[in-house]
Amino acid sequence: MLSSILMGLVAGARSILPLATVAVLARRRELPNDGPLAGWLAQGPVVAATSALALGELLGDKLRSAPDRIVLPGLLARVASGAIAGAALARPRAAPGAALLGAGVAVGAAYASFALRRRAMRRGGQRPTGAAEDLAVLLAALAVAAGARRRAGDHSS
Repeated sequence: MLSSILMGLVAGARSILPLATVAVLARRRELPNDGPLAGWLAQGPVVAATSALALGELLGDKLRSAPDRIVLPGLLARVASGAIAGAALARPRAAPGAALLGAGVAVGAAYASFALRRRAMRRGGQRPTGAAEDLAVLLAALAVAAGARRRAGDHSS
């Protein structure tokens, strides 16, 4: 469940990165849950689209025209991304609870990271604070991916 919580935190700051992360893990067959969700995520077009969207979000977040992460469409994307990533990172029986956990944490993290980012922007500006936030979010996503790989490897023998 820790991976689902961490991906919820990631979704609060970057809505598409959790999807891209679990899609890449699914493609590599490194998810602990290899059910239908993993099969869908592993498809080439899904991996390509989520990866491109995640990269676009990382770049677009530095623009002054970027919408706040707590506007309804962005918040809904974070809920969906947190839920899907949370479920994908859990064992099959735990997937429904992990989805709820990922979604709930994404909402809380969106509001918390929004407040922190606004405060940081007053001191450092939009681009530097966005870049620092990107680094923290990417490190969290990489930590979850490493954990998923380790867990998938433990159960493949």
